[in-house]
Amino acid sequence: MRSARVYDEVSDEDGTRVLVDRVWPRGMRKEDPRVGHWLKEVAPSTELRTWYGHEEEKKAEFAKRYRAELKQEPAASALAELRELAGKGPVTLVTATKDLKLSQVPVLLQMVGR
Repeated sequence: MRSARVYDEVSDEDGTRVLVDRVWPRGMRKEDPRVGHWLKEVAPSTELRTWYGHEEEKKAEFAKRYRAELKQEPAASALAELRELAGKGPVTLVTATKDLKLSQVPVLLQMVGR
């Protein structure tokens, strides 16, 4: 499983691209191939995302709270769907976040176990 910014060009190694943001990326059409499958239910809640603000000093607490959210519905079902996709072949998690290390993607990669 890989990660990329949604604005990056599609690569042959991407497999299924899965947008893991709750908010649709600016300037992108719904049919843009860089998006792929949109799984917004696996994204952090609006409240958690707003609190976090991609601030480095909140990263550990964000990860803890986000893992807790992923155990509740509808996020738990979305996470199960993501795991199922990963079991079928290559998956690239995509996000509009500028700094992938501060996004939800590292937590998702860990939770999916790939």
